[in-house]
Amino acid sequence: MMQASEQQLNEARAARAAYRAGEVRPTSGVAHGLVQANLISVPADWAYDVLLYSQRNPKPCPVLEVLDAGATESKLAPGSDLRVDIPRYRVWRDGELAEEVTDASEAWREHPDLVSFLIGCSFTFEAGLVDAGIPVRHADIGRNVPMYRTNRACNPASRLHGEMVVSMRPIAADRVADAVQVSGRYPAVHGAPVHVGDPAGLGIADIMAPEFGDAPEIRDGEVPVFWACGVTPQAAIMASKPPFALTHAPGYMFVTDVPDLAYMV
Repeated sequence: MMQASEQQLNEARAARAAYRAGEVRPTSGVAHGLVQANLISVPADWAYDVLLYSQRNPKPCPVLEVLDAGATESKLAPGSDLRVDIPRYRVWRDGELAEEVTDASEAWREHPDLVSFLIGCSFTFEAGLVDAGIPVRHADIGRNVPMYRTNRACNPASRLHGEMVVSMRPIAADRVADAVQVSGRYPAVHGAPVHVGDPAGLGIADIMAPEFGDAPEIRDGEVPVFWACGVTPQAAIMASKPPFALTHAPGYMFVTDVPDLAYMV
């Protein structure tokens, strides 16, 4: 796999160390040029369900890595610890959000057989957008990316079902085609958009009221562009109600040591 530069590795390690020490902030724009990932961890008896759900829904749930039961170090970031290296986690019980924490060590003590899945994240191709001169508004103004539940059902798998979640970035109308082309070169991290324009086409009633993240800032001449989102497994948790699950908090990702270019085609 392509190697990151020493500067990039230092930035990624510094970011994980800061989160391990308690810093909490959205990770969009952090460690420019390195892959970020969504997390879902479930007890071993639910792992096949998650794997099958991801396989049947590769657009919103592209799997980058599956760890062994109980493992906490990702091969995408040697020396990492998934229990503490993400800024904010969500603990789910029977499909309900029980709490948000900055240290998930207790989840592994409660369920030592947790199987963790790292899912591709659209923050990965944001570096490509920026490099192409396409602004990423939420990062520029220090907000979390807006994310929405849609009316598009995912393919069910075993005990899991739910709808697709999308992230939205406002793009100048004359750059939408460029944004589609740039993101489309990263199929392992959601790839090209799933919808452009009227949010009602996805069943989104109010674009200013996302279910996850922060409200967007859309300026004159900009078009809302929607990408499949790795928060989709959390919608499946809410719909399917497994007894226990651990995820990242939307917008607070796992920063890896792998260059974005490793997933570019």
